[in-house]
Amino acid sequence: MSEVTPPPAPTANTPLTDERQVAFLIYLLYLGALVFGPLAIAGLVLAYVNRETAPDWLKTHHEFQVRTFWIGLLYAGVSFVLCFVLIGFPLLLASVIWFIVRCALGLDRLLKREAYPKPESWLV
Repeated sequence: MSEVTPPPAPTANTPLTDERQVAFLIYLLYLGALVFGPLAIAGLVLAYVNRETAPDWLKTHHEFQVRTFWIGLLYAGVSFVLCFVLIGFPLLLASVIWFIVRCALGLDRLLKREAYPKPESWLV
């Protein structure tokens, strides 16, 4: 009789076949929202729905995603209003860069199976 070998322990390079899938999808939806805005709302809903049932380390990602949406909306709104006095245009660009950097940092931590260190932060 041959022995059955257990599957290898997951590593950072393991495909997303685990609980990380939803958080990964949310980050992708957020980045896709830069092209088609309503995708961010879909990501927000998924983050709210999954943040209570996720493992503790993933809860930090869902909290981070929810805060990224709301803070990003605030930054974009203020920047849009300030476009009427021209200072809003560079601020709008800065808001988009801030949003992309937050999503990239979140994805990096997620793929390394790490909790997000300060999900309540307003910065990156």
